[in-house]
Amino acid sequence: MPHSANTPTDAPVDARARRAIAPVICYPVGSLPQPDMARISAARARTRPGARTLVPPREGAAFRVSAGSFFRITCPEGAQVGDLNLFNAANPDERFFSGKTRALHGTHLKVGQRMWSGFPYLRPMATMVADTLAWYGTDPHGGRVHDVIGTRCDPYTHWLLSGGQMYHHCCHSNLTRALAAEGVEGAERLVHDVLNVFMCTGFTADTGQYFMKASPVRSGDYLEFFAEIDLLGVLSACPGGDCGSEHSSDAAPCHPLLVEVFETDTAALEGWWQAPTVNGYDRSHGA
Repeated sequence: MPHSANTPTDAPVDARARRAIAPVICYPVGSLPQPDMARISAARARTRPGARTLVPPREGAAFRVSAGSFFRITCPEGAQVGDLNLFNAANPDERFFSGKTRALHGTHLKVGQRMWSGFPYLRPMATMVADTLAWYGTDPHGGRVHDVIGTRCDPYTHWLLSGGQMYHHCCHSNLTRALAAEGVEGAERLVHDVLNVFMCTGFTADTGQYFMKASPVRSGDYLEFFAEIDLLGVLSACPGGDCGSEHSSDAAPCHPLLVEVFETDTAALEGWWQAPTVNGYDRSHGA
C-alpha cells in the first residue's frame, strides 16, 4: 500500500488537505415538522396557574404536566443548576433521549427546539418556548447553557474518583428517589441522561474534555416548555450548586428550584395542535 513505509503515527503527505475537508451536518433538520411558535405563544396567554413544585437543594422532586400545557423551571433564590428527566406519564419506558436530541439540535438547547423521546417512539416530548438566559450565547471558553452533553452526576463515578466514598445526593440518586416516590418500578434503570438546566458547559480546546463553569443564572431566571405529550418530569437541584467549583459534595452553596405548571384552555389548541403520534417506522428492521 502507498503508506506502508510509514509508521502508524506518521502524518500522510496530504494531512493538511485531509484536515481541511469541510464538515457535513449529520442530520439536516429542514424537513422536521416545526413547532408553531406564534400559536404556542397565543395559547400560553390563555393559561391558568396549576401545580407548583419546589425542589429542595441537593434533592429531587417529580411533577406532572398534561399535553398542551406548559411548565416553567425557575431559579428562585441563588444560582443553581438542575438535571431534568422527562417520561411519558402513562408509559415510563418512553423517556427523553438526550443523544438524539443532541444530534438533531446541537449540544445546547434553544427556544424553538425540542426534547425527543427514545426508540422506538422518537417523537417530541416538550418544546422550549422561553429562556431568560438566551442572551448568554457562547462565551470565550466555548461555554453555553442548557446542555444535552453531560450524563448527570452519579454515585458510581463519584465512588471511582473519590477513592470509595459513598454520596447519595448525586443527581442520579436524586432522580431515582423522586421517580420511585411516584410508584414507578425499576426507577434507577429508567433514569436517563438529562437536560442540564441552567448549567454552563462545553469542551476544552486542547484535550476535548467536558467542562463546567459557574452558571450565569440569576434569581428569577427561567426556562419554559410546552408539553407535547402527557409528561412525568423529575428534576434534581444539583449538589454542585452553580457548578462553578465541584459537584457531588456538600461543599458548594446550593439553592432550590421551582417548577410551575400552567394549564392551557383547550379551546386555544383546537384546530391547529394535537399530541404527536409515535414514530411511524414499522420496527421490522428488515427482518
